[in-house]
Amino acid sequence: MVCPSALPSARDWYLAGPTMVRASSRAGATRAAPLPFLAMEVDAERAALEAALAGHGEHELFACDPALADTAAFCAAYGFAPEDSANTIVVMGKSNPPVYAACVVLATHRLDVNRVVKEKLGTRKASFAAPDETRELTSHEIGGVTAFGLPAGLPLWVDAAVMKRERIVLGGGSRSWKVIAPPSILRTLPNFEVVEGLANPAPPRP
Repeated sequence: MVCPSALPSARDWYLAGPTMVRASSRAGATRAAPLPFLAMEVDAERAALEAALAGHGEHELFACDPALADTAAFCAAYGFAPEDSANTIVVMGKSNPPVYAACVVLATHRLDVNRVVKEKLGTRKASFAAPDETRELTSHEIGGVTAFGLPAGLPLWVDAAVMKRERIVLGGGSRSWKVIAPPSILRTLPNFEVVEGLANPAPPRP
């Protein structure tokens, strides 16, 4: 029997190929036994992501613990700045039928849904797409929605502040992967458009 306190926490692990490897600054980091079911799922997710990224320029894949995929947890666990974290958010214009777009904004900013997004969608009302709508439209997991591999014809609006970063961290389509790349990679995607004022800096927390 293993004492739970002796087990490494989620933050001590990263995914690497077909096994889980414990990250350690000490020599002789321990390698766990292969986890075939998890490995197959992660390999399939990586293959789909690599296919979506093919031909779009320089990038790096970064594996992460799915439990730490949400922006704040990811940045805290892996040492990335929120200013470099770019979230892909699906929005919906309320009409019949509804219209959709994907927006890329920095984690330090808030999407202007009620003014800029609504005007660009050309509808009287706009809102964030529900999680189920986002999954159905993109086939991406919540917490891992990415600008890559989106449906043909879906507008991709990128806040101008995103393009001013040296590098950005984007979702990878699942909660197990992130994509690190210069923001210029977004220019290679269909339906790309830079939108000034799409998002505004979030007010400082009290």
